[in-house]
Amino acid sequence: MKKYIYLLTLTATFIFVTSCGSDGKNSVTNNSPAISVQVSQVSEANNSPFLSVSGKIQSVNSADLSTRMMGYVTKVPVNVGDKVTKGQLLVAINNTDLQAKKAQVEASITEATAAFNNAQKDYKRFQSLFADNSASQKELDDITAHYEMAKARLEAAKQMKNEVSAQFAYSNITAPFAGVVTSKTVKEGDMANPGQPLISVEAPGHFEVIAMVPETEISEIKTGETVDVSVKAINSALKGKVTEVSTSAKNTGGQYLVKIALDKTDANILSGMFVSVQFPVEKKAKTEMVLIPTEALVTNGQLSGVYTVSQSNTAILRWLRLGRTYGDQVEVLSGLSAGETYIVSAEGKLYNGAKISIQ
Repeated sequence: MKKYIYLLTLTATFIFVTSCGSDGKNSVTNNSPAISVQVSQVSEANNSPFLSVSGKIQSVNSADLSTRMMGYVTKVPVNVGDKVTKGQLLVAINNTDLQAKKAQVEASITEATAAFNNAQKDYKRFQSLFADNSASQKELDDITAHYEMAKARLEAAKQMKNEVSAQFAYSNITAPFAGVVTSKTVKEGDMANPGQPLISVEAPGHFEVIAMVPETEISEIKTGETVDVSVKAINSALKGKVTEVSTSAKNTGGQYLVKIALDKTDANILSGMFVSVQFPVEKKAKTEMVLIPTEALVTNGQLSGVYTVSQSNTAILRWLRLGRTYGDQVEVLSGLSAGETYIVSAEGKLYNGAKISIQ
């Protein structure tokens, strides 16, 4: 009986010690230092003073070069990034068949020239005979027809030579203007096919922006209008002028294409960089929107969210559905309501449930 009492006493003591240890651990966790944060309250904005859309920079002078003939590539003397001059050889395609066809055409021209010269002599001779009444009208008509046919055959042979010469332009691809090679899709030994892009060239220094404007705002965009262009990749703000405004969205899904010519700048902009274009356009619809600064966003893959503040002063991550960007702010379509508090910046790494101290 004493043994049983002794075992029960040990068991109770173990449970008590374990329980105390667990409480001590939780106490340490709960007493972790709070992260100092700065917060802001969601507010509704009415009618943003400008429209902001995304766009992409491209060169004003750019060309994707291809060929009309099939053949093996025999030479590609340039690489991506090389500067080229107008008329410089970029790609050479095997043209043995064209050389043979050229020889045949030149032989045809020689034959047609000889026949024409002979027909011309007969024609002049019969004209003299007819003038002296030594040849009939029928004989003169036959000689005249023979002469005209010989003349036509010679002209046809010359035009065939022009056709072959034009084909040589597609076997030796040259630069249409001075610029820089931006892409090369073939190498020596590859088979070139008609219409296949072989090499691309762009003229540096002159750039434009291609932007897509929604149908609700396109009527307010005017040609010649000055706009602000923000290039995030190099953290630069540029000026531009609207040069083209499309009047059809048939093939662009309700978005209208707008071209903006960029002013000359010393900024190191490159073709293909994404930009944000701000048009000085006031919105027609008086709809209220929720805007938050982009610096407050937390991203994970394609998800975007913000840390909000709970009633117990802890950080809670909330995922959002975002709309368009307006300068350094972004529209929140769902996930956050007006009047709620969110964290703008923190002096430590935030996580779900982290204790925070609002400055």
